[in-house]
Amino acid sequence: MNELLTITEQKMEKTIASLDREYKSIRAGRANASVLDKVTVDYYGVPTPIQQMAAISIPEPRSLVIQPWDASTLKEIEKAILISEIGINPQNDGKVIRLSFPPLTEERRKDIVKDIKKIAEDAKVAIRNLRRDALDKLKSLKKNNEITEDDESNGEKKIQNLTDKFCKEIDGLCSDKENEIMEI
Repeated sequence: MNELLTITEQKMEKTIASLDREYKSIRAGRANASVLDKVTVDYYGVPTPIQQMAAISIPEPRSLVIQPWDASTLKEIEKAILISEIGINPQNDGKVIRLSFPPLTEERRKDIVKDIKKIAEDAKVAIRNLRRDALDKLKSLKKNNEITEDDESNGEKKIQNLTDKFCKEIDGLCSDKENEIMEI
């Protein structure tokens, strides 16, 4: 039963890590290199993340500079950014690509906050599904007489405590990201 709890907790932690990565990729009006995490460039027929092809720096709060190690890839990187859905037009000066992050309007901030809440709710649903799976496994163990009723009851409480803990963590991450968006 302890193994079941450990596995369930690890899966819940992965859900939190995934949520955190998702939040970091949300463009918030400030320059943030993680907006490029999902952008891949066709580099000699192989989809390659920009981070593996170039140095990315943030010279100013609202701009990002991408300096490829191989200058011949500049056009390919620019094209990959244009077709991605990050919503920023790259400026290519022949040596580097600059991305300027425009300030967010109030309406756009509210839309982003709605998205943030939806992503958080999806993460909570994933956590609850993991809880359901763990509870089903507990019932199966009890049915096969591998654990006692007391063990089942204690396991249910521990699983519920894990669920509550991770849902609270999701709420905290969501609130932090909302505040970050609305402050800018």
